[in-house]
Amino acid sequence: MIIKGEHKRTIWVDKNNSQLIQTFDQRLFPHEVKIVDITTSAEAGVAIKDMIVRGAPLIGAMAAYGIYLAAVEYKGDDVLAYLNERKDYLNETRPTAINLAWALNEQFKNIDGLTDQSEMIAALFKGANKIVEDDVETCRMIGEHGLQIIEEIAASKPGETINILTHCNAGWLACIDWGTATSPIYQAHQKGIKVHVWVDETRPRSQGANLTSFELNEQGVPHTLITDNTGGHLMQHHMVDMVIVGTDRTTRSGDVANKIGTYLKALAANDNHVPFYVALPSSTIDWEINDGVKEIPIEMRSEDEVKYVYGKGKNGMESVLICPKTTPAANYGFDVTPARLVTGLITERGICEASEEGLTNQFPEQKR
Repeated sequence: MIIKGEHKRTIWVDKNNSQLIQTFDQRLFPHEVKIVDITTSAEAGVAIKDMIVRGAPLIGAMAAYGIYLAAVEYKGDDVLAYLNERKDYLNETRPTAINLAWALNEQFKNIDGLTDQSEMIAALFKGANKIVEDDVETCRMIGEHGLQIIEEIAASKPGETINILTHCNAGWLACIDWGTATSPIYQAHQKGIKVHVWVDETRPRSQGANLTSFELNEQGVPHTLITDNTGGHLMQHHMVDMVIVGTDRTTRSGDVANKIGTYLKALAANDNHVPFYVALPSSTIDWEINDGVKEIPIEMRSEDEVKYVYGKGKNGMESVLICPKTTPAANYGFDVTPARLVTGLITERGICEASEEGLTNQFPEQKR
């Protein structure tokens, strides 16, 4: 994807130093493009917890590099014990996104049976790079499959614009390249299909306003920013052809956890007969749980994210209090959309029903 006319990824290894991982500070978009250096496992953890990086696939990639850096930084006689301690540390930074645990587990598979620290370092570096490259291809394939849906809608209304509503940021900034929910949109735009995106602002951190709008603008995709409560009105007035969102964790039964407010969009879409799709890499599927509402841990974040708005003012980036200082606030980071409200899941293997049967038909290796 593009920033200021140049192709970029969200995370990369410095060309001259394999122990220097670099990424963007996404808290500053769209006002500033700042590169952050990650040289230790602690810095990787801070980047995840403080949302310098965010989005399930990118979190997983950062965690993979974080455990690699842990192997590099350790000075002692029991590297495996240290890696396990660092694994626990990284796992605790963001509890909802399953990619975090998945990436760390993949990395530990890569060093299974190894005892030499230098061999571990090499294996973990190779493994992290593979997670990154695999995610790029996965997102590209999600886009190819999702493109079929947009093409079908375009065929039903020739010459007209396809209006797509999305929530939060499931774009390339949440992944490595392409994105999940945005990949079909970008591929449709590149094919010359007339698309327009309704961008939910996504309070309280405004990832839609700050990130989705930023990347759509850089790609030249027509879009309009809306408040989080506008989607239902647009659907009632036939101004939305489809909804497509991402997910941080999907159960084997097809329930999806995504940024808070997604459930309400799904309810509005269901009431107005608007197709509601979820785009996801298979690494975000939690095959161990069935009931998303009861079993997916929902991150409770700082109340300051609700009470303050962070943006660019006359004196640069600043926070502004929007309520009485003593008013308490609840900041649930995610909600769960039941499978019954999901029209279909778009994975790297195709489009399937949001159900255990649909998912296991696509991933037969996960059948009980």
